[in-house]
Amino acid sequence: MKISVSSYSFRQYIRAGKMTQFDCVAKAKELGFDAIEFIDLDGANLEEQKELAQKLREEADRVGIEINAYTIGASLYKETQEQMDAEVERLKGQLDVAKILGVQVMRHDVCYGLGKTGKSRSFDLMLPTIAENVRKVTEYAETLGIKTCSENHGMLVQDSDRVERLFNAVNHDNYGLLVDMGNFLCVDENPVTAVSRVAPYAIHAHAKDMLVKDHPFPGYGMLTRGGNYMMFTAVGEGDVPVEQCLRILKKAGYEGYISIEFEGKEDCIEGISKGLKNLKKFVESVGL
Repeated sequence: MKISVSSYSFRQYIRAGKMTQFDCVAKAKELGFDAIEFIDLDGANLEEQKELAQKLREEADRVGIEINAYTIGASLYKETQEQMDAEVERLKGQLDVAKILGVQVMRHDVCYGLGKTGKSRSFDLMLPTIAENVRKVTEYAETLGIKTCSENHGMLVQDSDRVERLFNAVNHDNYGLLVDMGNFLCVDENPVTAVSRVAPYAIHAHAKDMLVKDHPFPGYGMLTRGGNYMMFTAVGEGDVPVEQCLRILKKAGYEGYISIEFEGKEDCIEGISKGLKNLKKFVESVGL
């Protein structure tokens, strides 16, 4: 089992000007990761993103580390067909970026919230349209040799039953799920139950951890959908049963990467390093 780290894990240093996306490549190698996953490359336009992707690919080759996935935001349900067509084309452009990076998997979001009128009033009403657009994206991805996936992310499409319904509605061999074992807690769902439900569809996986309770953490006010309080922490130090989730993935035959996505408030390098140490221990225990 190879372990990667999302460039999002370094956002604390990136926002502070201590690192750039380019710097993440060598740092991931230095910390002991097998690969790095990138999220939404910097750039004012697609051409600038492609230029950065080429530089990142060259740097990864130089230091001897893989780039295993590309992760981007997206909303494939919009008010008009013209807007949705434009979003599909934008994602095709991002797949061209992914091809330059040399990744095998690109993850994209699908929708962030409900509307007030028409089909946007419920997930199930939007689902056929979303699935059609996801299928258009993955059909293009297949011509590039890249698989696409969506994550349990964004509150609306986060529950295990919803991402399973999305997977079934898309119904394409080139499309799967990114299973983030921590994100299920954001919608108050038991990670063990959720991961066991969607593990057969996983083509990528995130290890993430957090603490959840029914009263606030001092100075930290993030809420789950059900109104519980959550605070992100290093993998292995929270309420997510990471080792058990890994065991479930193994049983389902998962053979992809496990990518750490650290979102805690402590120093990100320390948090990433602790998470990697714990994750390696879990992977060895499970026999992945």
